[in-house]
Amino acid sequence: MRVLLVEDEERLADTIAKGLRREGMAVDVVLDGKTALSKSAVNTYDVVVLDRNLPVVHGDDVCKELISRKSPARILM
Repeated sequence: MRVLLVEDEERLADTIAKGLRREGMAVDVVLDGKTALSKSAVNTYDVVVLDRNLPVVHGDDVCKELISRKSPARILM
């Protein structure tokens, strides 16, 4: 399973990513909404774990954009 983890608190993101990787998932970590949109435009993810209060582009706007792009990823906020 391929996961995009979008979390602006780096230590928290590292901890979550480590746990997901331990369970056998491929995890990409980004720290802001703009980078999340860029990564999701080039990679196909099964799941996006998305923080709401992100810098640059708010998590709600990232979610709306992914839905408008018809992203196949399930979004967990």
